[in-house]
Amino acid sequence: MVGSEETRLVVLRGNSASGKSSVAAGLRERFGRGLALVGQDNLRRIVLRERDRPGAANIGLIELTARYALDAGYHVVVEGMLYADHYGDMLARLRADHRGPTHGYYLDVPLEETLARHATKPIHDDVGEAQLRDWYRPRDLLTGGLETVIPAESALHATVDRILLDTGLAHLPALEH
Repeated sequence: MVGSEETRLVVLRGNSASGKSSVAAGLRERFGRGLALVGQDNLRRIVLRERDRPGAANIGLIELTARYALDAGYHVVVEGMLYADHYGDMLARLRADHRGPTHGYYLDVPLEETLARHATKPIHDDVGEAQLRDWYRPRDLLTGGLETVIPAESALHATVDRILLDTGLAHLPALEH
């Protein structure tokens, strides 16, 4: 078992440029201290400099990091593309082992919108349209209906508000970590 009955685990998934990192940053900004962000891109691309593939080391590192933060009393947001076939088993273990509430969200943004959003990102020169098209998986939902689908039309502030309310984080005090 991991975390406590008071800790919250939030999983944010979706395609590249769907808004996951912006939503995670908005949650942290609104909540304050005590909310750990476990970002797939940071652990996979920056820490390990690894390609996304089944069985890759970042999968275990994401799980270990989330477990550690939950056990230390942090609420945790795990965010990334987190393909269902690569990360689904790990996310299922986290969900099953977490003592507190766990909430999953899938940001459902059509390919054309992800391409338009990506064009505004600092990495748009490093990652081209062909790569984005290759990465894109329409509605790559986890099995079991455990995710709330957030449509592309949901504004950033509305998505952050919804998640804060759904998870109960809106009513919890920031922690003194």
